[in-house]
Amino acid sequence: MRALFVIALVALSIQASEELPKAEPGHKKYEAAAPRSRAEVDAVLKQFAPLDAEQLRTLHVLLLAGPKDHGVGEHDYPLWQKNWQPLLQKSPRVIVDTAFVWPTPEQLKAADLMVCFLRSNWDDEQLKAIDALLERGGGVVLIHWAVSPAKGAPKDFAERFGMAYTSTYYRHGPMELTLQKPEHPILKGLPQKIEIVDEAYWPMLGDASKCEVLATSNELMAKGGPLKAAYPQIWTRQHEKGRAFCMVPGHFNFSFNDPFFRLLLLRGMAWAAGEPVQRFEALATEGLELK
Repeated sequence: MRALFVIALVALSIQASEELPKAEPGHKKYEAAAPRSRAEVDAVLKQFAPLDAEQLRTLHVLLLAGPKDHGVGEHDYPLWQKNWQPLLQKSPRVIVDTAFVWPTPEQLKAADLMVCFLRSNWDDEQLKAIDALLERGGGVVLIHWAVSPAKGAPKDFAERFGMAYTSTYYRHGPMELTLQKPEHPILKGLPQKIEIVDEAYWPMLGDASKCEVLATSNELMAKGGPLKAAYPQIWTRQHEKGRAFCMVPGHFNFSFNDPFFRLLLLRGMAWAAGEPVQRFEALATEGLELK
């Protein structure tokens, strides 16, 4: 099984790593997968007992966004930040701050958890700030293109976050996420295979032995090739004190309205912050209509 997680750069040049992935002419418009039922979502939410709000510590969450860089309904980092600040503030004892492109030193110092949804340089200065956050036991979450350093060294990035995407291959459309660690608290109670419509990235650069791969998708080993392999799409990186949670799904705006997507992200956020994974679970269906 470990052979499936061999992390290497594929030496094929569909794009230079510094280029933005561009949609082909006539890029297909995708729609969200069928709505999930109240019963299947409730079955997952019942895995953990509710927490006593009086026993929770005050948690400072920093939401980091950047300029929108794709088409309508895609990579809308500002809209996510606008929607998720009030969403998270519905959780007891949570203080939510926002930053655009990069936070101030004061914001970084105050944060217990930084959630990043943007394409960032991830240069040396930024990674030093991440080191400081992790060294004091803070958490970092990366969503979608945040797992790809625009200018920083992928190897240095992967040291902090476990793996790095270098814009080698990507695919939009239906995906089947296969859970690799169903016993992990982030995944508890979820179906082993989760159907979503999003974008896959592969392969990743980094040492898979330094992180824990939670979910994979089967993608072509080479574009147009006949063989497929399981490539990581969700993973964690445990440091001595701090934690990082990374998930590739998040390309489309509608992804954030899928209760299973939300549950993975919300549990990953709580885990990265060193909190019980169910801390934000009540938000998984907030404002959503289930069949």
